[in-house]
Amino acid sequence: MQNEPITDIAHLGHLELLTPKPEESLRFFIDIMGMTESGREGDSVYLRAWDDYERHTLKLTAAKEPGMGHMGLRARSQKALERRVEALKGTEFAIGWNDGDMCHGPAFVCQDPDGHRIELYYETQWYQAPANLRPALKNQAQRFPARGCNVRRLDHWNGLAVDIKANREFFENYLGFRLTEQIVLDTGVEAAMWMTCTNKSYDFAYTRDATGTKGRFHHVTYAVNSREEVLLAADIFLENGVKIETGPHKHAIQQTFFLYVYEPGGNRVEIANAGARLILAPDWKPIRWTEAERKKGQAWGLKTIESFHIYGTPAVPGVPGSGPEST
Repeated sequence: MQNEPITDIAHLGHLELLTPKPEESLRFFIDIMGMTESGREGDSVYLRAWDDYERHTLKLTAAKEPGMGHMGLRARSQKALERRVEALKGTEFAIGWNDGDMCHGPAFVCQDPDGHRIELYYETQWYQAPANLRPALKNQAQRFPARGCNVRRLDHWNGLAVDIKANREFFENYLGFRLTEQIVLDTGVEAAMWMTCTNKSYDFAYTRDATGTKGRFHHVTYAVNSREEVLLAADIFLENGVKIETGPHKHAIQQTFFLYVYEPGGNRVEIANAGARLILAPDWKPIRWTEAERKKGQAWGLKTIESFHIYGTPAVPGVPGSGPEST
């Protein structure tokens, strides 16, 4: 008899991105991405897309190297958070409690088998728009910014990992994420995974790090309303001298219409169309992609750019093209 699914995690709440160029990165996310600053504390600036309900979905922190500081996952209730803590306590993955920060309450910190840092929290601050950003419609979090790419909400993030199977089992067994799609090599080795805790087709993905290095960051994705807005984002990046790594195009896996760039600190950022696919089936059977199928490239035959397999943050010393020194 199959165990009842774990549904204690509500959604991906936020990411902390590290940047060695904090002022340039901040201007990128505000002026070009169209995000709004919602607070400052220490070396960090908190940012949000215009329809995120929480006070922030991006914590931008000054650091010597780029990468991800942590990902924040919001639990469905305080009791749900306590259940996940109880499941993790005493394991090699548990780190312990912190006091939270200016945007959310106490968080239990853990890490996956690859070392990506995770904060589990429930108490949070709902965004209260000031008068000049108050929307006309009360069911919208904030006025449309009419600035840059006008990103609407945090959608997902992608991590690089050494052992995809071990990470998949961690997220399934301890946090209740469901596998929706994966890549399995001819040898049987799992090379990539897309997982969800919502009715979106994925809240995050992990792909195998070609350098064999643990815990690196691949990209964060903010959603816009349509494919047309992704195309418009390409023009905005062009006008602002931002290097487009690849796209606009359509992924075969998950069918996301995408565009990838690098922010000034060196982290990869994706703009994607919102609501590409929903997973409503409670008994969804994961889609498995073979090596031969993935070699066909993206949905319309575009070859996957080589930097997509090796570039991440931070860079790997001695490995050309593995990080920001190649941009």
